[in-house]
Amino acid sequence: MQILIIDEMHPSIIDLLEKEGYIVHYHPKITRAEILEKVADYHGLIIRSKTPMDRELLENAKQLKFIGRAGAGLDQIDLEYMADRGIQLFHAAKGNRDAVAEHAIGGLLALFNHLIKADNEVRKGIWDREGNRGHELKGKTVGILGYGNMGSAFAKRLLGFDVRVMAYDKYKRDFATNRVEEVIWEILKAEVDILSIHVPLTEETRNFFTFEELSGFKKPIWLINTARGEVISFNTLNRALDAGILRGAVLDVLENEKFQQFSQSQKSEFELLARRENVLFTPHVAGWTFESYEKINKVLVKQIKKAFPL
Repeated sequence: MQILIIDEMHPSIIDLLEKEGYIVHYHPKITRAEILEKVADYHGLIIRSKTPMDRELLENAKQLKFIGRAGAGLDQIDLEYMADRGIQLFHAAKGNRDAVAEHAIGGLLALFNHLIKADNEVRKGIWDREGNRGHELKGKTVGILGYGNMGSAFAKRLLGFDVRVMAYDKYKRDFATNRVEEVIWEILKAEVDILSIHVPLTEETRNFFTFEELSGFKKPIWLINTARGEVISFNTLNRALDAGILRGAVLDVLENEKFQQFSQSQKSEFELLARRENVLFTPHVAGWTFESYEKINKVLVKQIKKAFPL
């Protein structure tokens, strides 16, 4: 069984696969045109997110038995066509769920305690204690939208902070524990002080957070988004922040993560967002730790070995 790896991976992936008897070709710099030319020879593809797995590419993959996605998001993969062809999909959400959960906690604490602002001021000789007075997480109600690998890992990290945790997942039931409440969306919107988003990007979730949707929250909230930027636009974020609907935001993802491809509207809205001290950005790295980089490989290889033992 021949496997083509088309994105940068932790180098351990090659040894892990070869020890199981697979033939591995590692070409992280390969272009889409080259993939289209070579893919017919391979039984497996391991990818990140560089190249969309669309129908054109998959139709060329005549022998393809599986795709291994080194990460969680599946929005660039034609899942319907894969199902029609019987091509299996493996993804490694378990490999980076701990990283995402810790990043979300870290971002929230940094936002609550003005850590970026305070650090910048002290470096400039500004000693403003009152202007950097923070908030405590203890006693807050935290809502989680999406209770899969990422959402549940985030909930687990919250439990030591003496907060109330409630979660809503449209596609899961009976996941409540003695520390996590399973609630409907309307109750979550009525109760939370903090909302953390952990849903995939689908047609259902794209631009789900409109200004009107956010206006339905009963209290001003802090927002954490380590999922997909396209669930909420720059414009909506700015409007909600201006209206006091959002008290602040931790954003690891953006509606458009290619700055050079911003529309004029996106450019203007992002510049406004970037001037806000109650917004904290990171460059889509929540799940991108040194540890998760390697753990993802182990998760993927375990799934491949179970489905296609040699």
